[in-house]
Amino acid sequence: MSREVTDALLDHYFALTDKALAKVRIAPPRTGHLRKVAEDFLDMAKRYRGDADHLRKKGEYARAVGAVYYAHAWLDAGARMGLFDVGGDSDLFTLAE
Repeated sequence: MSREVTDALLDHYFALTDKALAKVRIAPPRTGHLRKVAEDFLDMAKRYRGDADHLRKKGEYARAVGAVYYAHAWLDAGARMGLFDVGGDSDLFTLAE
């Protein structure tokens, strides 16, 4: 079954990812060797989120939703690995139990 990528669908996932971006805090200390990894994960999430905006403006909705999914995936992976402190939010992030 194919699902059309609509403005409403994009709005939903953009808002979800923006909420996740606002919540993450880099967990490793500034002097820790994982700090750079966490910064890279956050940078990738922000870049994919920006790409999603650009693609949406171009009318490339399918690619925009893919980019916003990637953005959230970087955040989710970082949270699961302990690179980000997300306050235990298991609604926005897939956290290990």
